[in-house]
Parts: sequence; C-alpha cells; structure tokens
Amino acid sequence: MSATAERQRFARIALSFVAEPGDLVLGVLLRCCEPAEIMAALSSGDDPGAVLPAAGREVPGLSQAFRRWRARLDQVPLPARLSAWEGIGLRQVCPGEPEWPARLDDLGEARPVVLWLRGNADLRHACLRSVSMVGSRASTAYGNHVCAEIAAALAERAWAVISGGAFGIDAAAHRGALGAEGITIAVLAGGLSYAYPRGHHELFAAIAAQGVVVSEWPPDRAPTRPGFLVRNRVIAALSCGTVVVEAALRSGALSTARHARDLCRPLMAVPGPVTSETSAGCHEIIREWGAVCVTGAQDVIEHVSPVGEGLGARRRGRAHPRDHLDPLSAAVLEAVPARTGGGPAVIAVAAGVDLDTAIGCLGALAAAGFVERCARGWRIRKMP
Repeated sequence: MSATAERQRFARIALSFVAEPGDLVLGVLLRCCEPAEIMAALSSGDDPGAVLPAAGREVPGLSQAFRRWRARLDQVPLPARLSAWEGIGLRQVCPGEPEWPARLDDLGEARPVVLWLRGNADLRHACLRSVSMVGSRASTAYGNHVCAEIAAALAERAWAVISGGAFGIDAAAHRGALGAEGITIAVLAGGLSYAYPRGHHELFAAIAAQGVVVSEWPPDRAPTRPGFLVRNRVIAALSCGTVVVEAALRSGALSTARHARDLCRPLMAVPGPVTSETSAGCHEIIREWGAVCVTGAQDVIEHVSPVGEGLGARRRGRAHPRDHLDPLSAAVLEAVPARTGGGPAVIAVAAGVDLDTAIGCLGALAAAGFVERCARGWRIRKMP
C-alpha cells in the first residue's frame, strides 16, 4: 500500500473514533472530500468553511458536526494502539478494499466508515451467499427450534448466516449454523474488545473460529441503546435477504426488517401461533409489508437465489398408492363398495365405464392389492 493510501486509511479509521456510526453528515462529506482532508480540517481548529474543499463547505449541519467531532479528537488512537489491537486478532476493512462487502455501498451516506473484524472467514466472500436471521431476545422454545433448524439447513447448503449476537433468536441462528459447521457472522452493537453481551463470550469465540465477528464501533466502545438500532442497517445490508423468526410488534428485529425492505432486499418471516405476542410482528410484516411466509430453508433459498437457481422439486404431501392409478382404474376403485361388495355390472354403472373395462380394471386392482373378491362380488381390500 502506498504512503498516500495508508494516510487516507488511517484518517478513515480516525474518523470512526470521532463520529458515531451512521452519521449522515460525515457520510455526505466523504462523498466529496478525502478522509485525510476532513481530519486535517478537524485538527486545524479553523472554521470548516475556510479549510475544506469547496464541495464540502455546503454540507448541511457541517458546523455543528465539527463541534461534536472536535470534542472527541483525543479519542483517536496512536498507530501503536492500532497495532496492539491487530496483535490480538482484530483487523479493519475500509470501503474499496478486497474484503469490503460491496452490498454495504447500497446504504449510501449511511454506509459504515470502517468495519472492525475478528475471525477467520473472508467477510466479502461469506456475504455473497448469506441470509440474515433476526428475532426476539425473549424467544420461545418454538422460535429457537425453528430458527436453529433453518440456520443449520442453510449452512449445510453453503449459505452463511448473519445475525446480531444477542440472546434469543440471534443466538439460535448462530448456533444452528455452527452446529452444521457452516459460516456465521455476528454484527455487534459495540466494540469487539467489549463483545456484548458478555454472556456470549464463548459463542463469539466459536463464531470467530468458524466465521467472523463484525463491528463498526471502535474496539473498546461499550454499546448504547440507540446503537442497536443503528447496527441493524448493517445486518440487513450485508445479506441477500432477511428472515424474521419471532418478533413482537415493538421488537427491534422489525428495525432490521424495515431496512431490508427499504433496501429492496427479500424480506421473509416465519409464522407462529396466532395467540403468540412474540410472533405478532412476523404476522404484521407478512400482512402489511409483503414479507414472504417461510417455514424452512428451502423456502428461504428459493426467495433469495437468483432467478432459476435454488428451485427444488415441488413439495407435496405424503404420496398415496392411489395417486399412481390411471383415471379409469381410479374411477372403478372409487365405485367398489368398502364392506358389502358388488358385482362387476353394478361397479361399471357406478364408475361410468362399460362392463369389459370394469372387469379389466378390477383384475388389475386386485393384482395391486386394492380390491378382493367376496361373496357378493368385489370389495375394497383392507390394508394391513
């Protein structure tokens, strides 16, 4: 990497320490200014209108944003601190770099400034075939079971599973994928050194070993309540589509669903009992947002795959031997009495066929085990 590129990269990382993730003013500014130009303007202490390139001076809310950002300049780490984080397995990926997932660019000005990663999987490659699975933290046994089953089946078919690392449905999604030895991605709402919730320390370690843990917050930054909602746009943007497994009407998972809808990504929901408040949000987005009802991994794959891919055979109920009969034999079988029996002539009239056809069909049906002779002619044979 050239010295100029390295300087721009460090400036971008520094900006992630002074601005909150999802800061639209910074997003707009980065459209027309280089990261190093913005950091130089911040460090100068001068009015931004006097030091920024002309294109950046017209950004709405610029003066107020500069006051916020300058108050945090002391939080920008020295290169040695960045090296220390890299030494414990953390790495950064910036827009335009090989590991950057191009889908995040669909967020426009809300695109992350930089992502912090921990794990062995390549983030960009993993996101090429990926599904986000989100839902309630206060999930039910039903929701956990369905979520884990779908996640495991997706992983077995080489689809990565993305979620938020929280308790409940998120954890079930990650564990389902891990159990199937697939790749899973956890997008956290705080720094990777903080790794919230703390109770998932072992889960995050397993995800890093088999997939990747992601955050747009600096490593030592604790999560905040608004941060979880800001994080949800990344979960929705990284994947080919989003599945809501369980969600109440005020669930944060619906925030992820809303981002998926706004990004025009496939949105799916798992139905639950109509009496369950935990599934009321799923039913709402099926009814009001046009989310597709899914009950298994095959449903999900068919909905997120490119046209012509991922389509399996049409699913049907359990096959019955009668399903393979030709129309005439089926009509004759339908006319055969179940208990008392009937002669060929009576059966022929009831079936609407001639006598020779009825006799021929009865012989074939008897050979196949559907009917048997009795004192009064033919009757349905009782299956063992």
